[in-house]
Amino acid sequence: MRIRATVAALSGTLALSALAVPAATAVDGPSTPQPAASVAKAAKVAGGANAGSTKITKITVNGGKDVVLGTTEKKKFTVAVTATDPEGIVAGSAFLWHGPDKDHADGVIAPDDFEGKCVAVNATTSTCTVTVVADPKVDLFSNDAAGGGWKAFATVGGGGTGEATVEGAKTDLRVQRAARLTTNASPEPVKKGKTLTVTGALTRANWETSKYAGYTKQSVKLQYKKKGASSYTTLKTIKSDTKGNLKTTVKASADGYFRYVFAGTSTTPSVTSTADFVDVR
Repeated sequence: MRIRATVAALSGTLALSALAVPAATAVDGPSTPQPAASVAKAAKVAGGANAGSTKITKITVNGGKDVVLGTTEKKKFTVAVTATDPEGIVAGSAFLWHGPDKDHADGVIAPDDFEGKCVAVNATTSTCTVTVVADPKVDLFSNDAAGGGWKAFATVGGGGTGEATVEGAKTDLRVQRAARLTTNASPEPVKKGKTLTVTGALTRANWETSKYAGYTKQSVKLQYKKKGASSYTTLKTIKSDTKGNLKTTVKASADGYFRYVFAGTSTTPSVTSTADFVDVR
């Protein structure tokens, strides 16, 4: 069952996951949330940055790639924690959070199973990987979670008694709001030299309403490809209106394809509409 909890509770559960593994013991079974007193104790033991000889040296999220989320579909991706200890690393885990601080998170992405799979790099270093699940209906509390600024809480356990925890490690992760773009050129067919009206709409996922809504005041390119040509040419750049709608006019010259192209922003990925073919007579 997916854990739905505050960042503080997740931190304690994750700490227990890493610290409860005996030295030189493989991680196999699922992690079980612990009583509040145990969680608080584990968090106190693990709290702080790298401690002693156990050190977290690198955290990689989704291989450095952006994560794009719509309104319903869940996305799985990995968080890899690399750490060192003179006696090796036997356990490690992580989850992600976004917001001004841990007490005011507007997004939390955690694994179903907190026990990461650790693979040795050498005798002292291992990379422990967990698969996290991002559910836009559950994990993203606000549209403010879009873009960068995502942090990682990571904990590892060494082969002896060592452990290390980082509570707010910066990551390169960008979680973006999925976008949609449409194009419709009319009238069809049209006489050569007559005016074509090209409409469309740029919308993106609203995680707070679980619906798509207009992305307003954004620059969008109108492109054209003559029938038989191999590439598109940009005719003009227009802005979406207060509802995300697009509308402009061009002169019909020859049979061809029209499409709108949006370059994307830090919070929203690029998107290209399906082309609309126009028969010019």
